[in-house]
Amino acid sequence: MFKENLSRRNFLKFSAVAAAGMSLAACGGSGDSDAANAEGAFKLGGIGPITGAAAIYGNATKYGAQVAVDGINEAEGKTMFVLNWQDDEHDPEKAVNAYNTLKDWGMQILVGTTTTAPCVAVSTETNADGIFQLTPSASSTDVIGGQADEDGNVTIPRKDNVFQMCFTDPNQGTASAKYIAEQKLGTKIAIIYNNADAYSTGIYHKFAAEAENLGLEIVSTTTFTDDNASDFTVQLGKAKSANADLVFLPIYYTPASLILTQANTMGYAPKFFGVDGMDGILTVEGFDTKLAEGVMLLTPFVATADDEATKDFVARYKKLANEEPNQFAADAFDCVMAIALAIKTVGVDASASAAEICDALTNHFASGQMTFSGLTGENMSWSNTGEVTKDPKGMVIVNGVYEPMDEEATQAAAEEQDANEAAADAAAEEGAAAEDAAAADTATEETAE
Repeated sequence: MFKENLSRRNFLKFSAVAAAGMSLAACGGSGDSDAANAEGAFKLGGIGPITGAAAIYGNATKYGAQVAVDGINEAEGKTMFVLNWQDDEHDPEKAVNAYNTLKDWGMQILVGTTTTAPCVAVSTETNADGIFQLTPSASSTDVIGGQADEDGNVTIPRKDNVFQMCFTDPNQGTASAKYIAEQKLGTKIAIIYNNADAYSTGIYHKFAAEAENLGLEIVSTTTFTDDNASDFTVQLGKAKSANADLVFLPIYYTPASLILTQANTMGYAPKFFGVDGMDGILTVEGFDTKLAEGVMLLTPFVATADDEATKDFVARYKKLANEEPNQFAADAFDCVMAIALAIKTVGVDASASAAEICDALTNHFASGQMTFSGLTGENMSWSNTGEVTKDPKGMVIVNGVYEPMDEEATQAAAEEQDANEAAADAAAEEGAAAEDAAAADTATEETAE
């Protein structure tokens, strides 16, 4: 066995996409396109929410995967993959139904599912059936199994056919605490997390543990659930009263947008730091994106990067999806590219059964002998745990776009933060002055009477 890698130059060549192959029809869920009849093509299934509240994630992964499939087929000069994408609406039961639809179609490999709870359910099915699965973005350790809980117990056995392109939740929590400490982003930290969500709680627990190890001071920890994710004034009030200068949000972008809006209303302007679920906050309908200026997050991809691979991907994704890709799109793209590379390395053929393909790819990914450089990381590798090894990148929102958190971007974020704080102080002073004036008028009226 040997270690293989995909060079940047070959990566671009391998991902070249013909404009003629970029039609939206190719992304249909039925699998009945002309390419579906191509001989010698691997049947690649995909599952994610393309409708519903989490559709931004599912559509991103669907289009990202399709860009990769189109590019590979173009570069090969033949159809190597046929992609059939099914909608699960971010619902575990519907995800299993989607999986069964794909299995009836003859799926040999699964890219997905996109979100965590559906992926936990579907990965149990693929493990029982022997179908190789690489998820772009379902980050819970329950997806891959074999991980110890807080008490050191392994309650879900390792699903040895399942691997992740994204960071696991614990790794995101640990990396976030380290990044905040290393960059000296905050001295007093508040945390707001969803204690009914496996994704959010998984990140929170590891963040809190690592923060303690690093000497970060957590001054406020508050929670919410999906049932009460509309009013965060209590959580923000506690953070403000504790003088927190940084609020850590290991949550998805929809509640995060409400938190930023309500913090602005109450004149509270700390730094906000999130993780990959924050990606998408700039697309929330009705949200004032100016409130996201200076928001920081850890993510493996940013569409504004100036390397050729990213620029090529962004251009082709925009042509296909008519919008800019987020990290979920890039992770899905990398999933397909990594699978294609592994297939070529192990020499498995599309005429093989799903179980035979699963054995070949599982052994290769678990061997530690595979490395892959793509959009979301250099020299990525996997082990028999199913986790990916790659470095996170710090990003900050500046002028409505994600920018690498270098000195220039950090300075811009700091200036924006100062401006926000000054505006909040001015609003508070104006409110206090109005109250004083009203009180004076009342006193004058009472005296006159």
